[in-house]
Amino acid sequence: MGDKEVKEGLKHINLWKNQKGGFRASMFIFVLSALDSMGFVANMVSLVLYFYGVMHFDLPSSANTLTNFMGSTFLLSLVGGFISDTYLTRLTTCLLFGSLEVLALVLLTVQAGLGHLHPDACGKSSCVKGGIAVMFYTSLFLLALGMGGVRGSMTAFGADQFDEKDPREAKALASFFNWLLLSSTLGSIVGVTVVVWVSTQKAWHWGFFIVTVASSIGFVTLAIGKPFYRVKNPSHSPILRIAQVIVGAWKNRKLPLPESHEELYEVYEDATSEKIAHTNQMRFLDKASILQENLEPKPWKVCTVTQVEEVKILTRMLPILASTIIMNTCLAQLQTFSVQQGNVMNLKLGSFTVPAPSIPVIPLLFLSILLPIYELFFVPFARKITHHPSGVTQLQRVGVGLVLSSISMTIAGIVEVKRRDQGRKDPSRPVSLFWLSFQYAIFGIADMFTLVGLLEFFYREAPATMKSLSTSFTWLSMSLGYFLSTVFVNVINAVTKRVTPSKLGWLHGLDLNQNNLNLFYWFLAILSCLNFFNFLYWASWYKYKSEDNNSKLNLKHVAETPVIMVGERKQVEEEKKKDGGIQDTRAKAKESSQTSEANTEGPSSSDETDDGEKDRNSREWRQR
Repeated sequence: MGDKEVKEGLKHINLWKNQKGGFRASMFIFVLSALDSMGFVANMVSLVLYFYGVMHFDLPSSANTLTNFMGSTFLLSLVGGFISDTYLTRLTTCLLFGSLEVLALVLLTVQAGLGHLHPDACGKSSCVKGGIAVMFYTSLFLLALGMGGVRGSMTAFGADQFDEKDPREAKALASFFNWLLLSSTLGSIVGVTVVVWVSTQKAWHWGFFIVTVASSIGFVTLAIGKPFYRVKNPSHSPILRIAQVIVGAWKNRKLPLPESHEELYEVYEDATSEKIAHTNQMRFLDKASILQENLEPKPWKVCTVTQVEEVKILTRMLPILASTIIMNTCLAQLQTFSVQQGNVMNLKLGSFTVPAPSIPVIPLLFLSILLPIYELFFVPFARKITHHPSGVTQLQRVGVGLVLSSISMTIAGIVEVKRRDQGRKDPSRPVSLFWLSFQYAIFGIADMFTLVGLLEFFYREAPATMKSLSTSFTWLSMSLGYFLSTVFVNVINAVTKRVTPSKLGWLHGLDLNQNNLNLFYWFLAILSCLNFFNFLYWASWYKYKSEDNNSKLNLKHVAETPVIMVGERKQVEEEKKKDGGIQDTRAKAKESSQTSEANTEGPSSSDETDDGEKDRNSREWRQR
């Protein structure tokens, strides 16, 4: 292929990239993130009071209903991620689930505004029943499904606007996650102040109405930005690709592994697909790539090395995901029990009464200040030292967040002791609400490190066909954390009822002054500390995909292709005949490979650039 054709293809690719994607396209996503988070976080911190005061749940049931709702929301993000990877584009998926979210908010607004749709107080753990219960739980389910689906597709869709293979756009991708969190934070500040104040001080239905309008505007804004987006088409089902590897490895379990991984099966015919270098971890899965004699390569018969490596990547991610569950269990307490603590504290700020659910504005204000400082000052400084696009690795960020979450729970227990002692001594003079700011501020900083670190980690490390599903692992961790919170509350109540002299659980009844919430906080602090050491083990074991590719595939440092597949020598001989012994210079091979590597978004999957990559592979094998 001549230089003229390569330059022509590169010209079209660069033109397309300049017209689509980047921060110009991301601005529409930032607007949606801010407006959607405004309602999401407002509901997250105030619904526990709605359940308690309007729907007449008791304290533990209010907390459990909220944590189950939040857990379901984040769990259902996997549905959005799977659909956007397999069937619909991420833009379409986001808009589809957004419509469900708006519908659910309308139902919540109607039920909150009509008194005959509220249950009567009954003194039981839950008083909703009949048609009221049907409407209540239907709206919660649709809201969880809508919000979950949006989160499962929106983050990956925003990250798609940047080409992680391009060095400049790789830096921009790292910045994108920070600015996405900042936009979400700014929206959340409005939610926990304005929306929460309207809900608790005026009327719940007006708060839900504001959230409904804001979310609608956000999704309309996202749709308006369509001409500016890089929209990737869905690919093969990630579930099927995983299943094929597992089935193939099981079928070939009795076969010996070849001495060299170069004998495993791989193809280069699909120029649009990403190729992942072989790793030596979990080699039992490599048996899925053994192509037996007289066997035609077909799905469910044999898998490529890349397909096997995709499963290895997801498997290596699972312990990292599991290590962050406890932190999200701690987060659930700040949105349930800490809000209930604030409700019985001194809410006065001068002549202004602060709604207890608005106390999370403190960590949000910290975040809104720290995020620009982190992005504009710390990251450039760290890049000069580490030469990493994000300044520090994603797992280092997660580790810092895990340490801070343990500290936050320790402080939460100390503050609760002070609040409870004062409440028992003189209930008419409770301590100030702003004592809670210490635990919230530290956890807010922890969230800045962990949430962004996980989102970037799961997106960057994910195979190209599983970006949305992998990014949803962040929300899956939050989901499991919320569900685990419910389990902890129920189990600890049941156990402590039997072992305590008073025969009352740590978290029993309606009166926090008679509970031992501080012991529950310290229990979580100890678990968080132990979990951090568990995380350190798995983080040190994890092998970054980017490290593997850089060490084996980077043409600037390595002059050979790391993965040579069964039958490739024949392919090389055929290419020799086709080439007729052409002696191209190494410079042309390098130029062709760099063209392919630098342009993998959208039209970068063109045959011209990938042919250059293929030619380079065959020539360098001949030189070997």
